[in-house]
Amino acid sequence: MKKLACALLAATTSIAPAHANDAPPSVDQLQAQISALQAQIDELKKTVSKTQPSWKGAPQWEDKDSGFTFKPRGRIQMDTAYIDAPDGFVTNHNLGFNSRVRRLRLGAEGSLPGGFGYKVDFDFANSSVGFGDVILSYAPKGKPWLVRMGNMESLNGLDQMTSSNYISFLERAQFNDSNTNTRRLGGVVGLRNKDDSLRAEAGLFAAHSIDGSFDNDGWIGASRLVYAPSVGKGKLHLGLNFQHREFQSNDNGVASTSTGAPSTNQLARYRARPFLQTTDVRFVDTGSFAASGDDILGLEVGGIFKSLHFAGEAQWTKVDAYRAGDISTGIDAFTGGSAVTPTGDPSFFSGYGEIGWFFTGETRGYKEGTWGRTKVLKPFNKGGWGALQLVGRVDYLDLNDDKLQAGATNNFTTGASTLAALNTRLGRGGTQTGYLLGLNWYPIDYVRFMLNYIHTDVRGGPFAATLNPTSTKPVDERGFSTDAVALRAQVDF
Repeated sequence: MKKLACALLAATTSIAPAHANDAPPSVDQLQAQISALQAQIDELKKTVSKTQPSWKGAPQWEDKDSGFTFKPRGRIQMDTAYIDAPDGFVTNHNLGFNSRVRRLRLGAEGSLPGGFGYKVDFDFANSSVGFGDVILSYAPKGKPWLVRMGNMESLNGLDQMTSSNYISFLERAQFNDSNTNTRRLGGVVGLRNKDDSLRAEAGLFAAHSIDGSFDNDGWIGASRLVYAPSVGKGKLHLGLNFQHREFQSNDNGVASTSTGAPSTNQLARYRARPFLQTTDVRFVDTGSFAASGDDILGLEVGGIFKSLHFAGEAQWTKVDAYRAGDISTGIDAFTGGSAVTPTGDPSFFSGYGEIGWFFTGETRGYKEGTWGRTKVLKPFNKGGWGALQLVGRVDYLDLNDDKLQAGATNNFTTGASTLAALNTRLGRGGTQTGYLLGLNWYPIDYVRFMLNYIHTDVRGGPFAATLNPTSTKPVDERGFSTDAVALRAQVDF
């Protein structure tokens, strides 16, 4: 603005006659000077506009000529919850009331000339520094292909691929917990059509995220296909995803330097919390068993019609398990120990369905094959009450499998007849069904408060025998339930 004032002053001085006897400038001269001054003002306006950031929850700087953009990003998610302990549950004190900083992230994102982009997130929620997305992307404008490399989700379904800023409930569907779906180091290539209604992506990932691991044996191959056509004034989402996962090996069975005992064989474990991260208790848990990998097939469906949305997913998991004596030498040497060896390859299933409605007229956001930001129609800071959404979900997980429950350990054989052995075998796995009701309030675009009520029904699992000791039913048919209430305060930018 100082430059603009100087330019005006200089122009004004140049228009005034130098001496009283000098002839005043002609109309043409004045017009030329005004035109020159206007050109200078227009140029200064361009310079000022380039240095002024736009606002998208945080300041964003953009140079349209070069294609550079930069925007700080982050989120804070604070959870408070109470979960009722089932009658007879005395194993530990990790149920009841608790509060937790679920996510505390800071980072940046932006674009570079030529269609390149970047995104980096650091998470400080657990009193240590972890990593969220750390991605370098290439998606040239007007071209159908895209490439991503870095630390990211491994194409494992609608709920998991959606940012935690936009999911319907405090936690994602429980198959993401039981299958340990999370970010991995890897790369993705994809194709998309012009209106982005059809996307096909495939990726190859390491078995770990950003850490100090040097294990180069485990890997994940993943793919995802999404078709999201417009239907009238609404939109449908149809998806198919698949993962093949090879678990990290047991380092050639090399003896431990401290005990001299062989290292453990490859182990798998599938378990899930009761829809909350304020507790570490898992009512359903297969325990560890010997396996070299698994295959996961997922189906996705969703739709948005004005203020109504619905969604559902199902995932089938087939585990490539070891049997006793399968391998005795080599990098996957199986030495027995206390690991469970199933009688075949266990299979598990999980799925959910949800429906939601905005009382205040908003439409749920959707972008690039995942749920996106919802635009608040009447923000709280402009005299409105924000957006209010009611959501409901039924979520089912089945970790029971005869091949796993009949598997042997070094402590007992498949034919063991003792009650303790029988209860231990039948307690592997379990089924868990959640009935969730949520109320989400968005006072403004970047702030959300979430209230969840959760009723959980459990059948079987590792606690069924102790919670129902007098029941005459087999352990895998004994049931119990629990209730929880949870609240999240969230801000993102």
